[in-house]
Amino acid sequence: MRVAMLSVHTSPLAGLGGKEAGGMNVYVRELSRELGRRGVAVDIFTRSQSLDSERITPVTRNVTLITLPAGPESPYDKNLILDHADAFVDGIITYADEQRVSYDIIHSHYFVSGVIGLALRDRLGIPLVHMFHTLGAMKNIVARSDEERETGQRIAHEGDIMRNADAIVAATTIDLSQMIWHYDANPEHIRVIPCGVDLQRFQPSDMADARKQLGLPAQPTPLALLVGRIEPLKGIDALIAAVAQLRARVPSLAMLEAVIVGGASDDQPHVWNTEQKRLDALRHSLGVANAIRFVGARPQSQLSLFHAACDVVTMPSHYESFGMAALEALASGRPVIATNAGGPATIITHGVDGLLTAPDDAAQLAENLTLILTNAHFAHQLGVAGRARAERYGWSNIGCDILDVYRSLIRTATVHHACAS
Repeated sequence: MRVAMLSVHTSPLAGLGGKEAGGMNVYVRELSRELGRRGVAVDIFTRSQSLDSERITPVTRNVTLITLPAGPESPYDKNLILDHADAFVDGIITYADEQRVSYDIIHSHYFVSGVIGLALRDRLGIPLVHMFHTLGAMKNIVARSDEERETGQRIAHEGDIMRNADAIVAATTIDLSQMIWHYDANPEHIRVIPCGVDLQRFQPSDMADARKQLGLPAQPTPLALLVGRIEPLKGIDALIAAVAQLRARVPSLAMLEAVIVGGASDDQPHVWNTEQKRLDALRHSLGVANAIRFVGARPQSQLSLFHAACDVVTMPSHYESFGMAALEALASGRPVIATNAGGPATIITHGVDGLLTAPDDAAQLAENLTLILTNAHFAHQLGVAGRARAERYGWSNIGCDILDVYRSLIRTATVHHACAS
């Protein structure tokens, strides 16, 4: 079996926490690796963002990243990439011809790839599986400004993909319900398969050693972690406000600090986006500028160190379709406080293997932080239960479920072709 994996607007090898790099990048890379381990050939196609990009990059056994020019070879507005969709499709066809390979199935990710996936499906006559990762309609519901709102074009494309893809993968039952409610999607074409986690990379490890390697304050300084892009959707302002409240009101937490992995670091203010500038102003106005550490985007190979180094991992987002960062924290055996808006509510049982907090509620987040940071026994219990919970989400299980979808579609397509002939 050979899969054409489409991650058009962002490369799965991009550093995490950048403008267009997050959980989806991890998902595409790790799913592809798992499929490769199972003997499936996977070609991942992404758009070139640099004239110096390698066109063909071996990733791991049976997995290759192919970088194709489509529009300017530089960072580009994701909503304009579709102006060059035909060039991207032509690039895939040309690559397949040159390499003398043929594909059995297309698996696209995010709406941009889905649109291109539909066009490629029509050219190749093979099934298309699609995963959205986030939904434009949901992002617009939680948007607090016009800058955060997704375009009507995106919403329309998502509806078209839901109607025409051969199968849709939803990460949670909540994700499924949102597709039906906002897009009138047909549930018969949707399979609920959660995201996975690398249980070897993310596992409990020594806190003191991790802090030393990362240059973070030694124990007993309490550290809270947030991993994600620097955007209003992530609720980072609630974490900053919660840190300010606790440092002022709880004597044992007077030295509490928050470590934020994503965006640009404290020594790169010249490349901060609008949201990071706003967050910087907020931490100064609340008197906690020295307690909020922006450490910038980091490769996933370092994330396990950050999880090990911190006492608690937070995800106070306004919306998460799944919440891979929360799952990685659970696998690391660290107590997790995650949003109850979306996917994390399907992963975490409140008070058992983590805590849930309402989005945009700094007071509740502060209360949950207090419960964990002032009760070592409770924190340990959450960490142990969280690791046990995460073990259900190993990539071997997820890869098996995805392969079942592929095989079912290929069998159906084979029958249709036989009947047509």
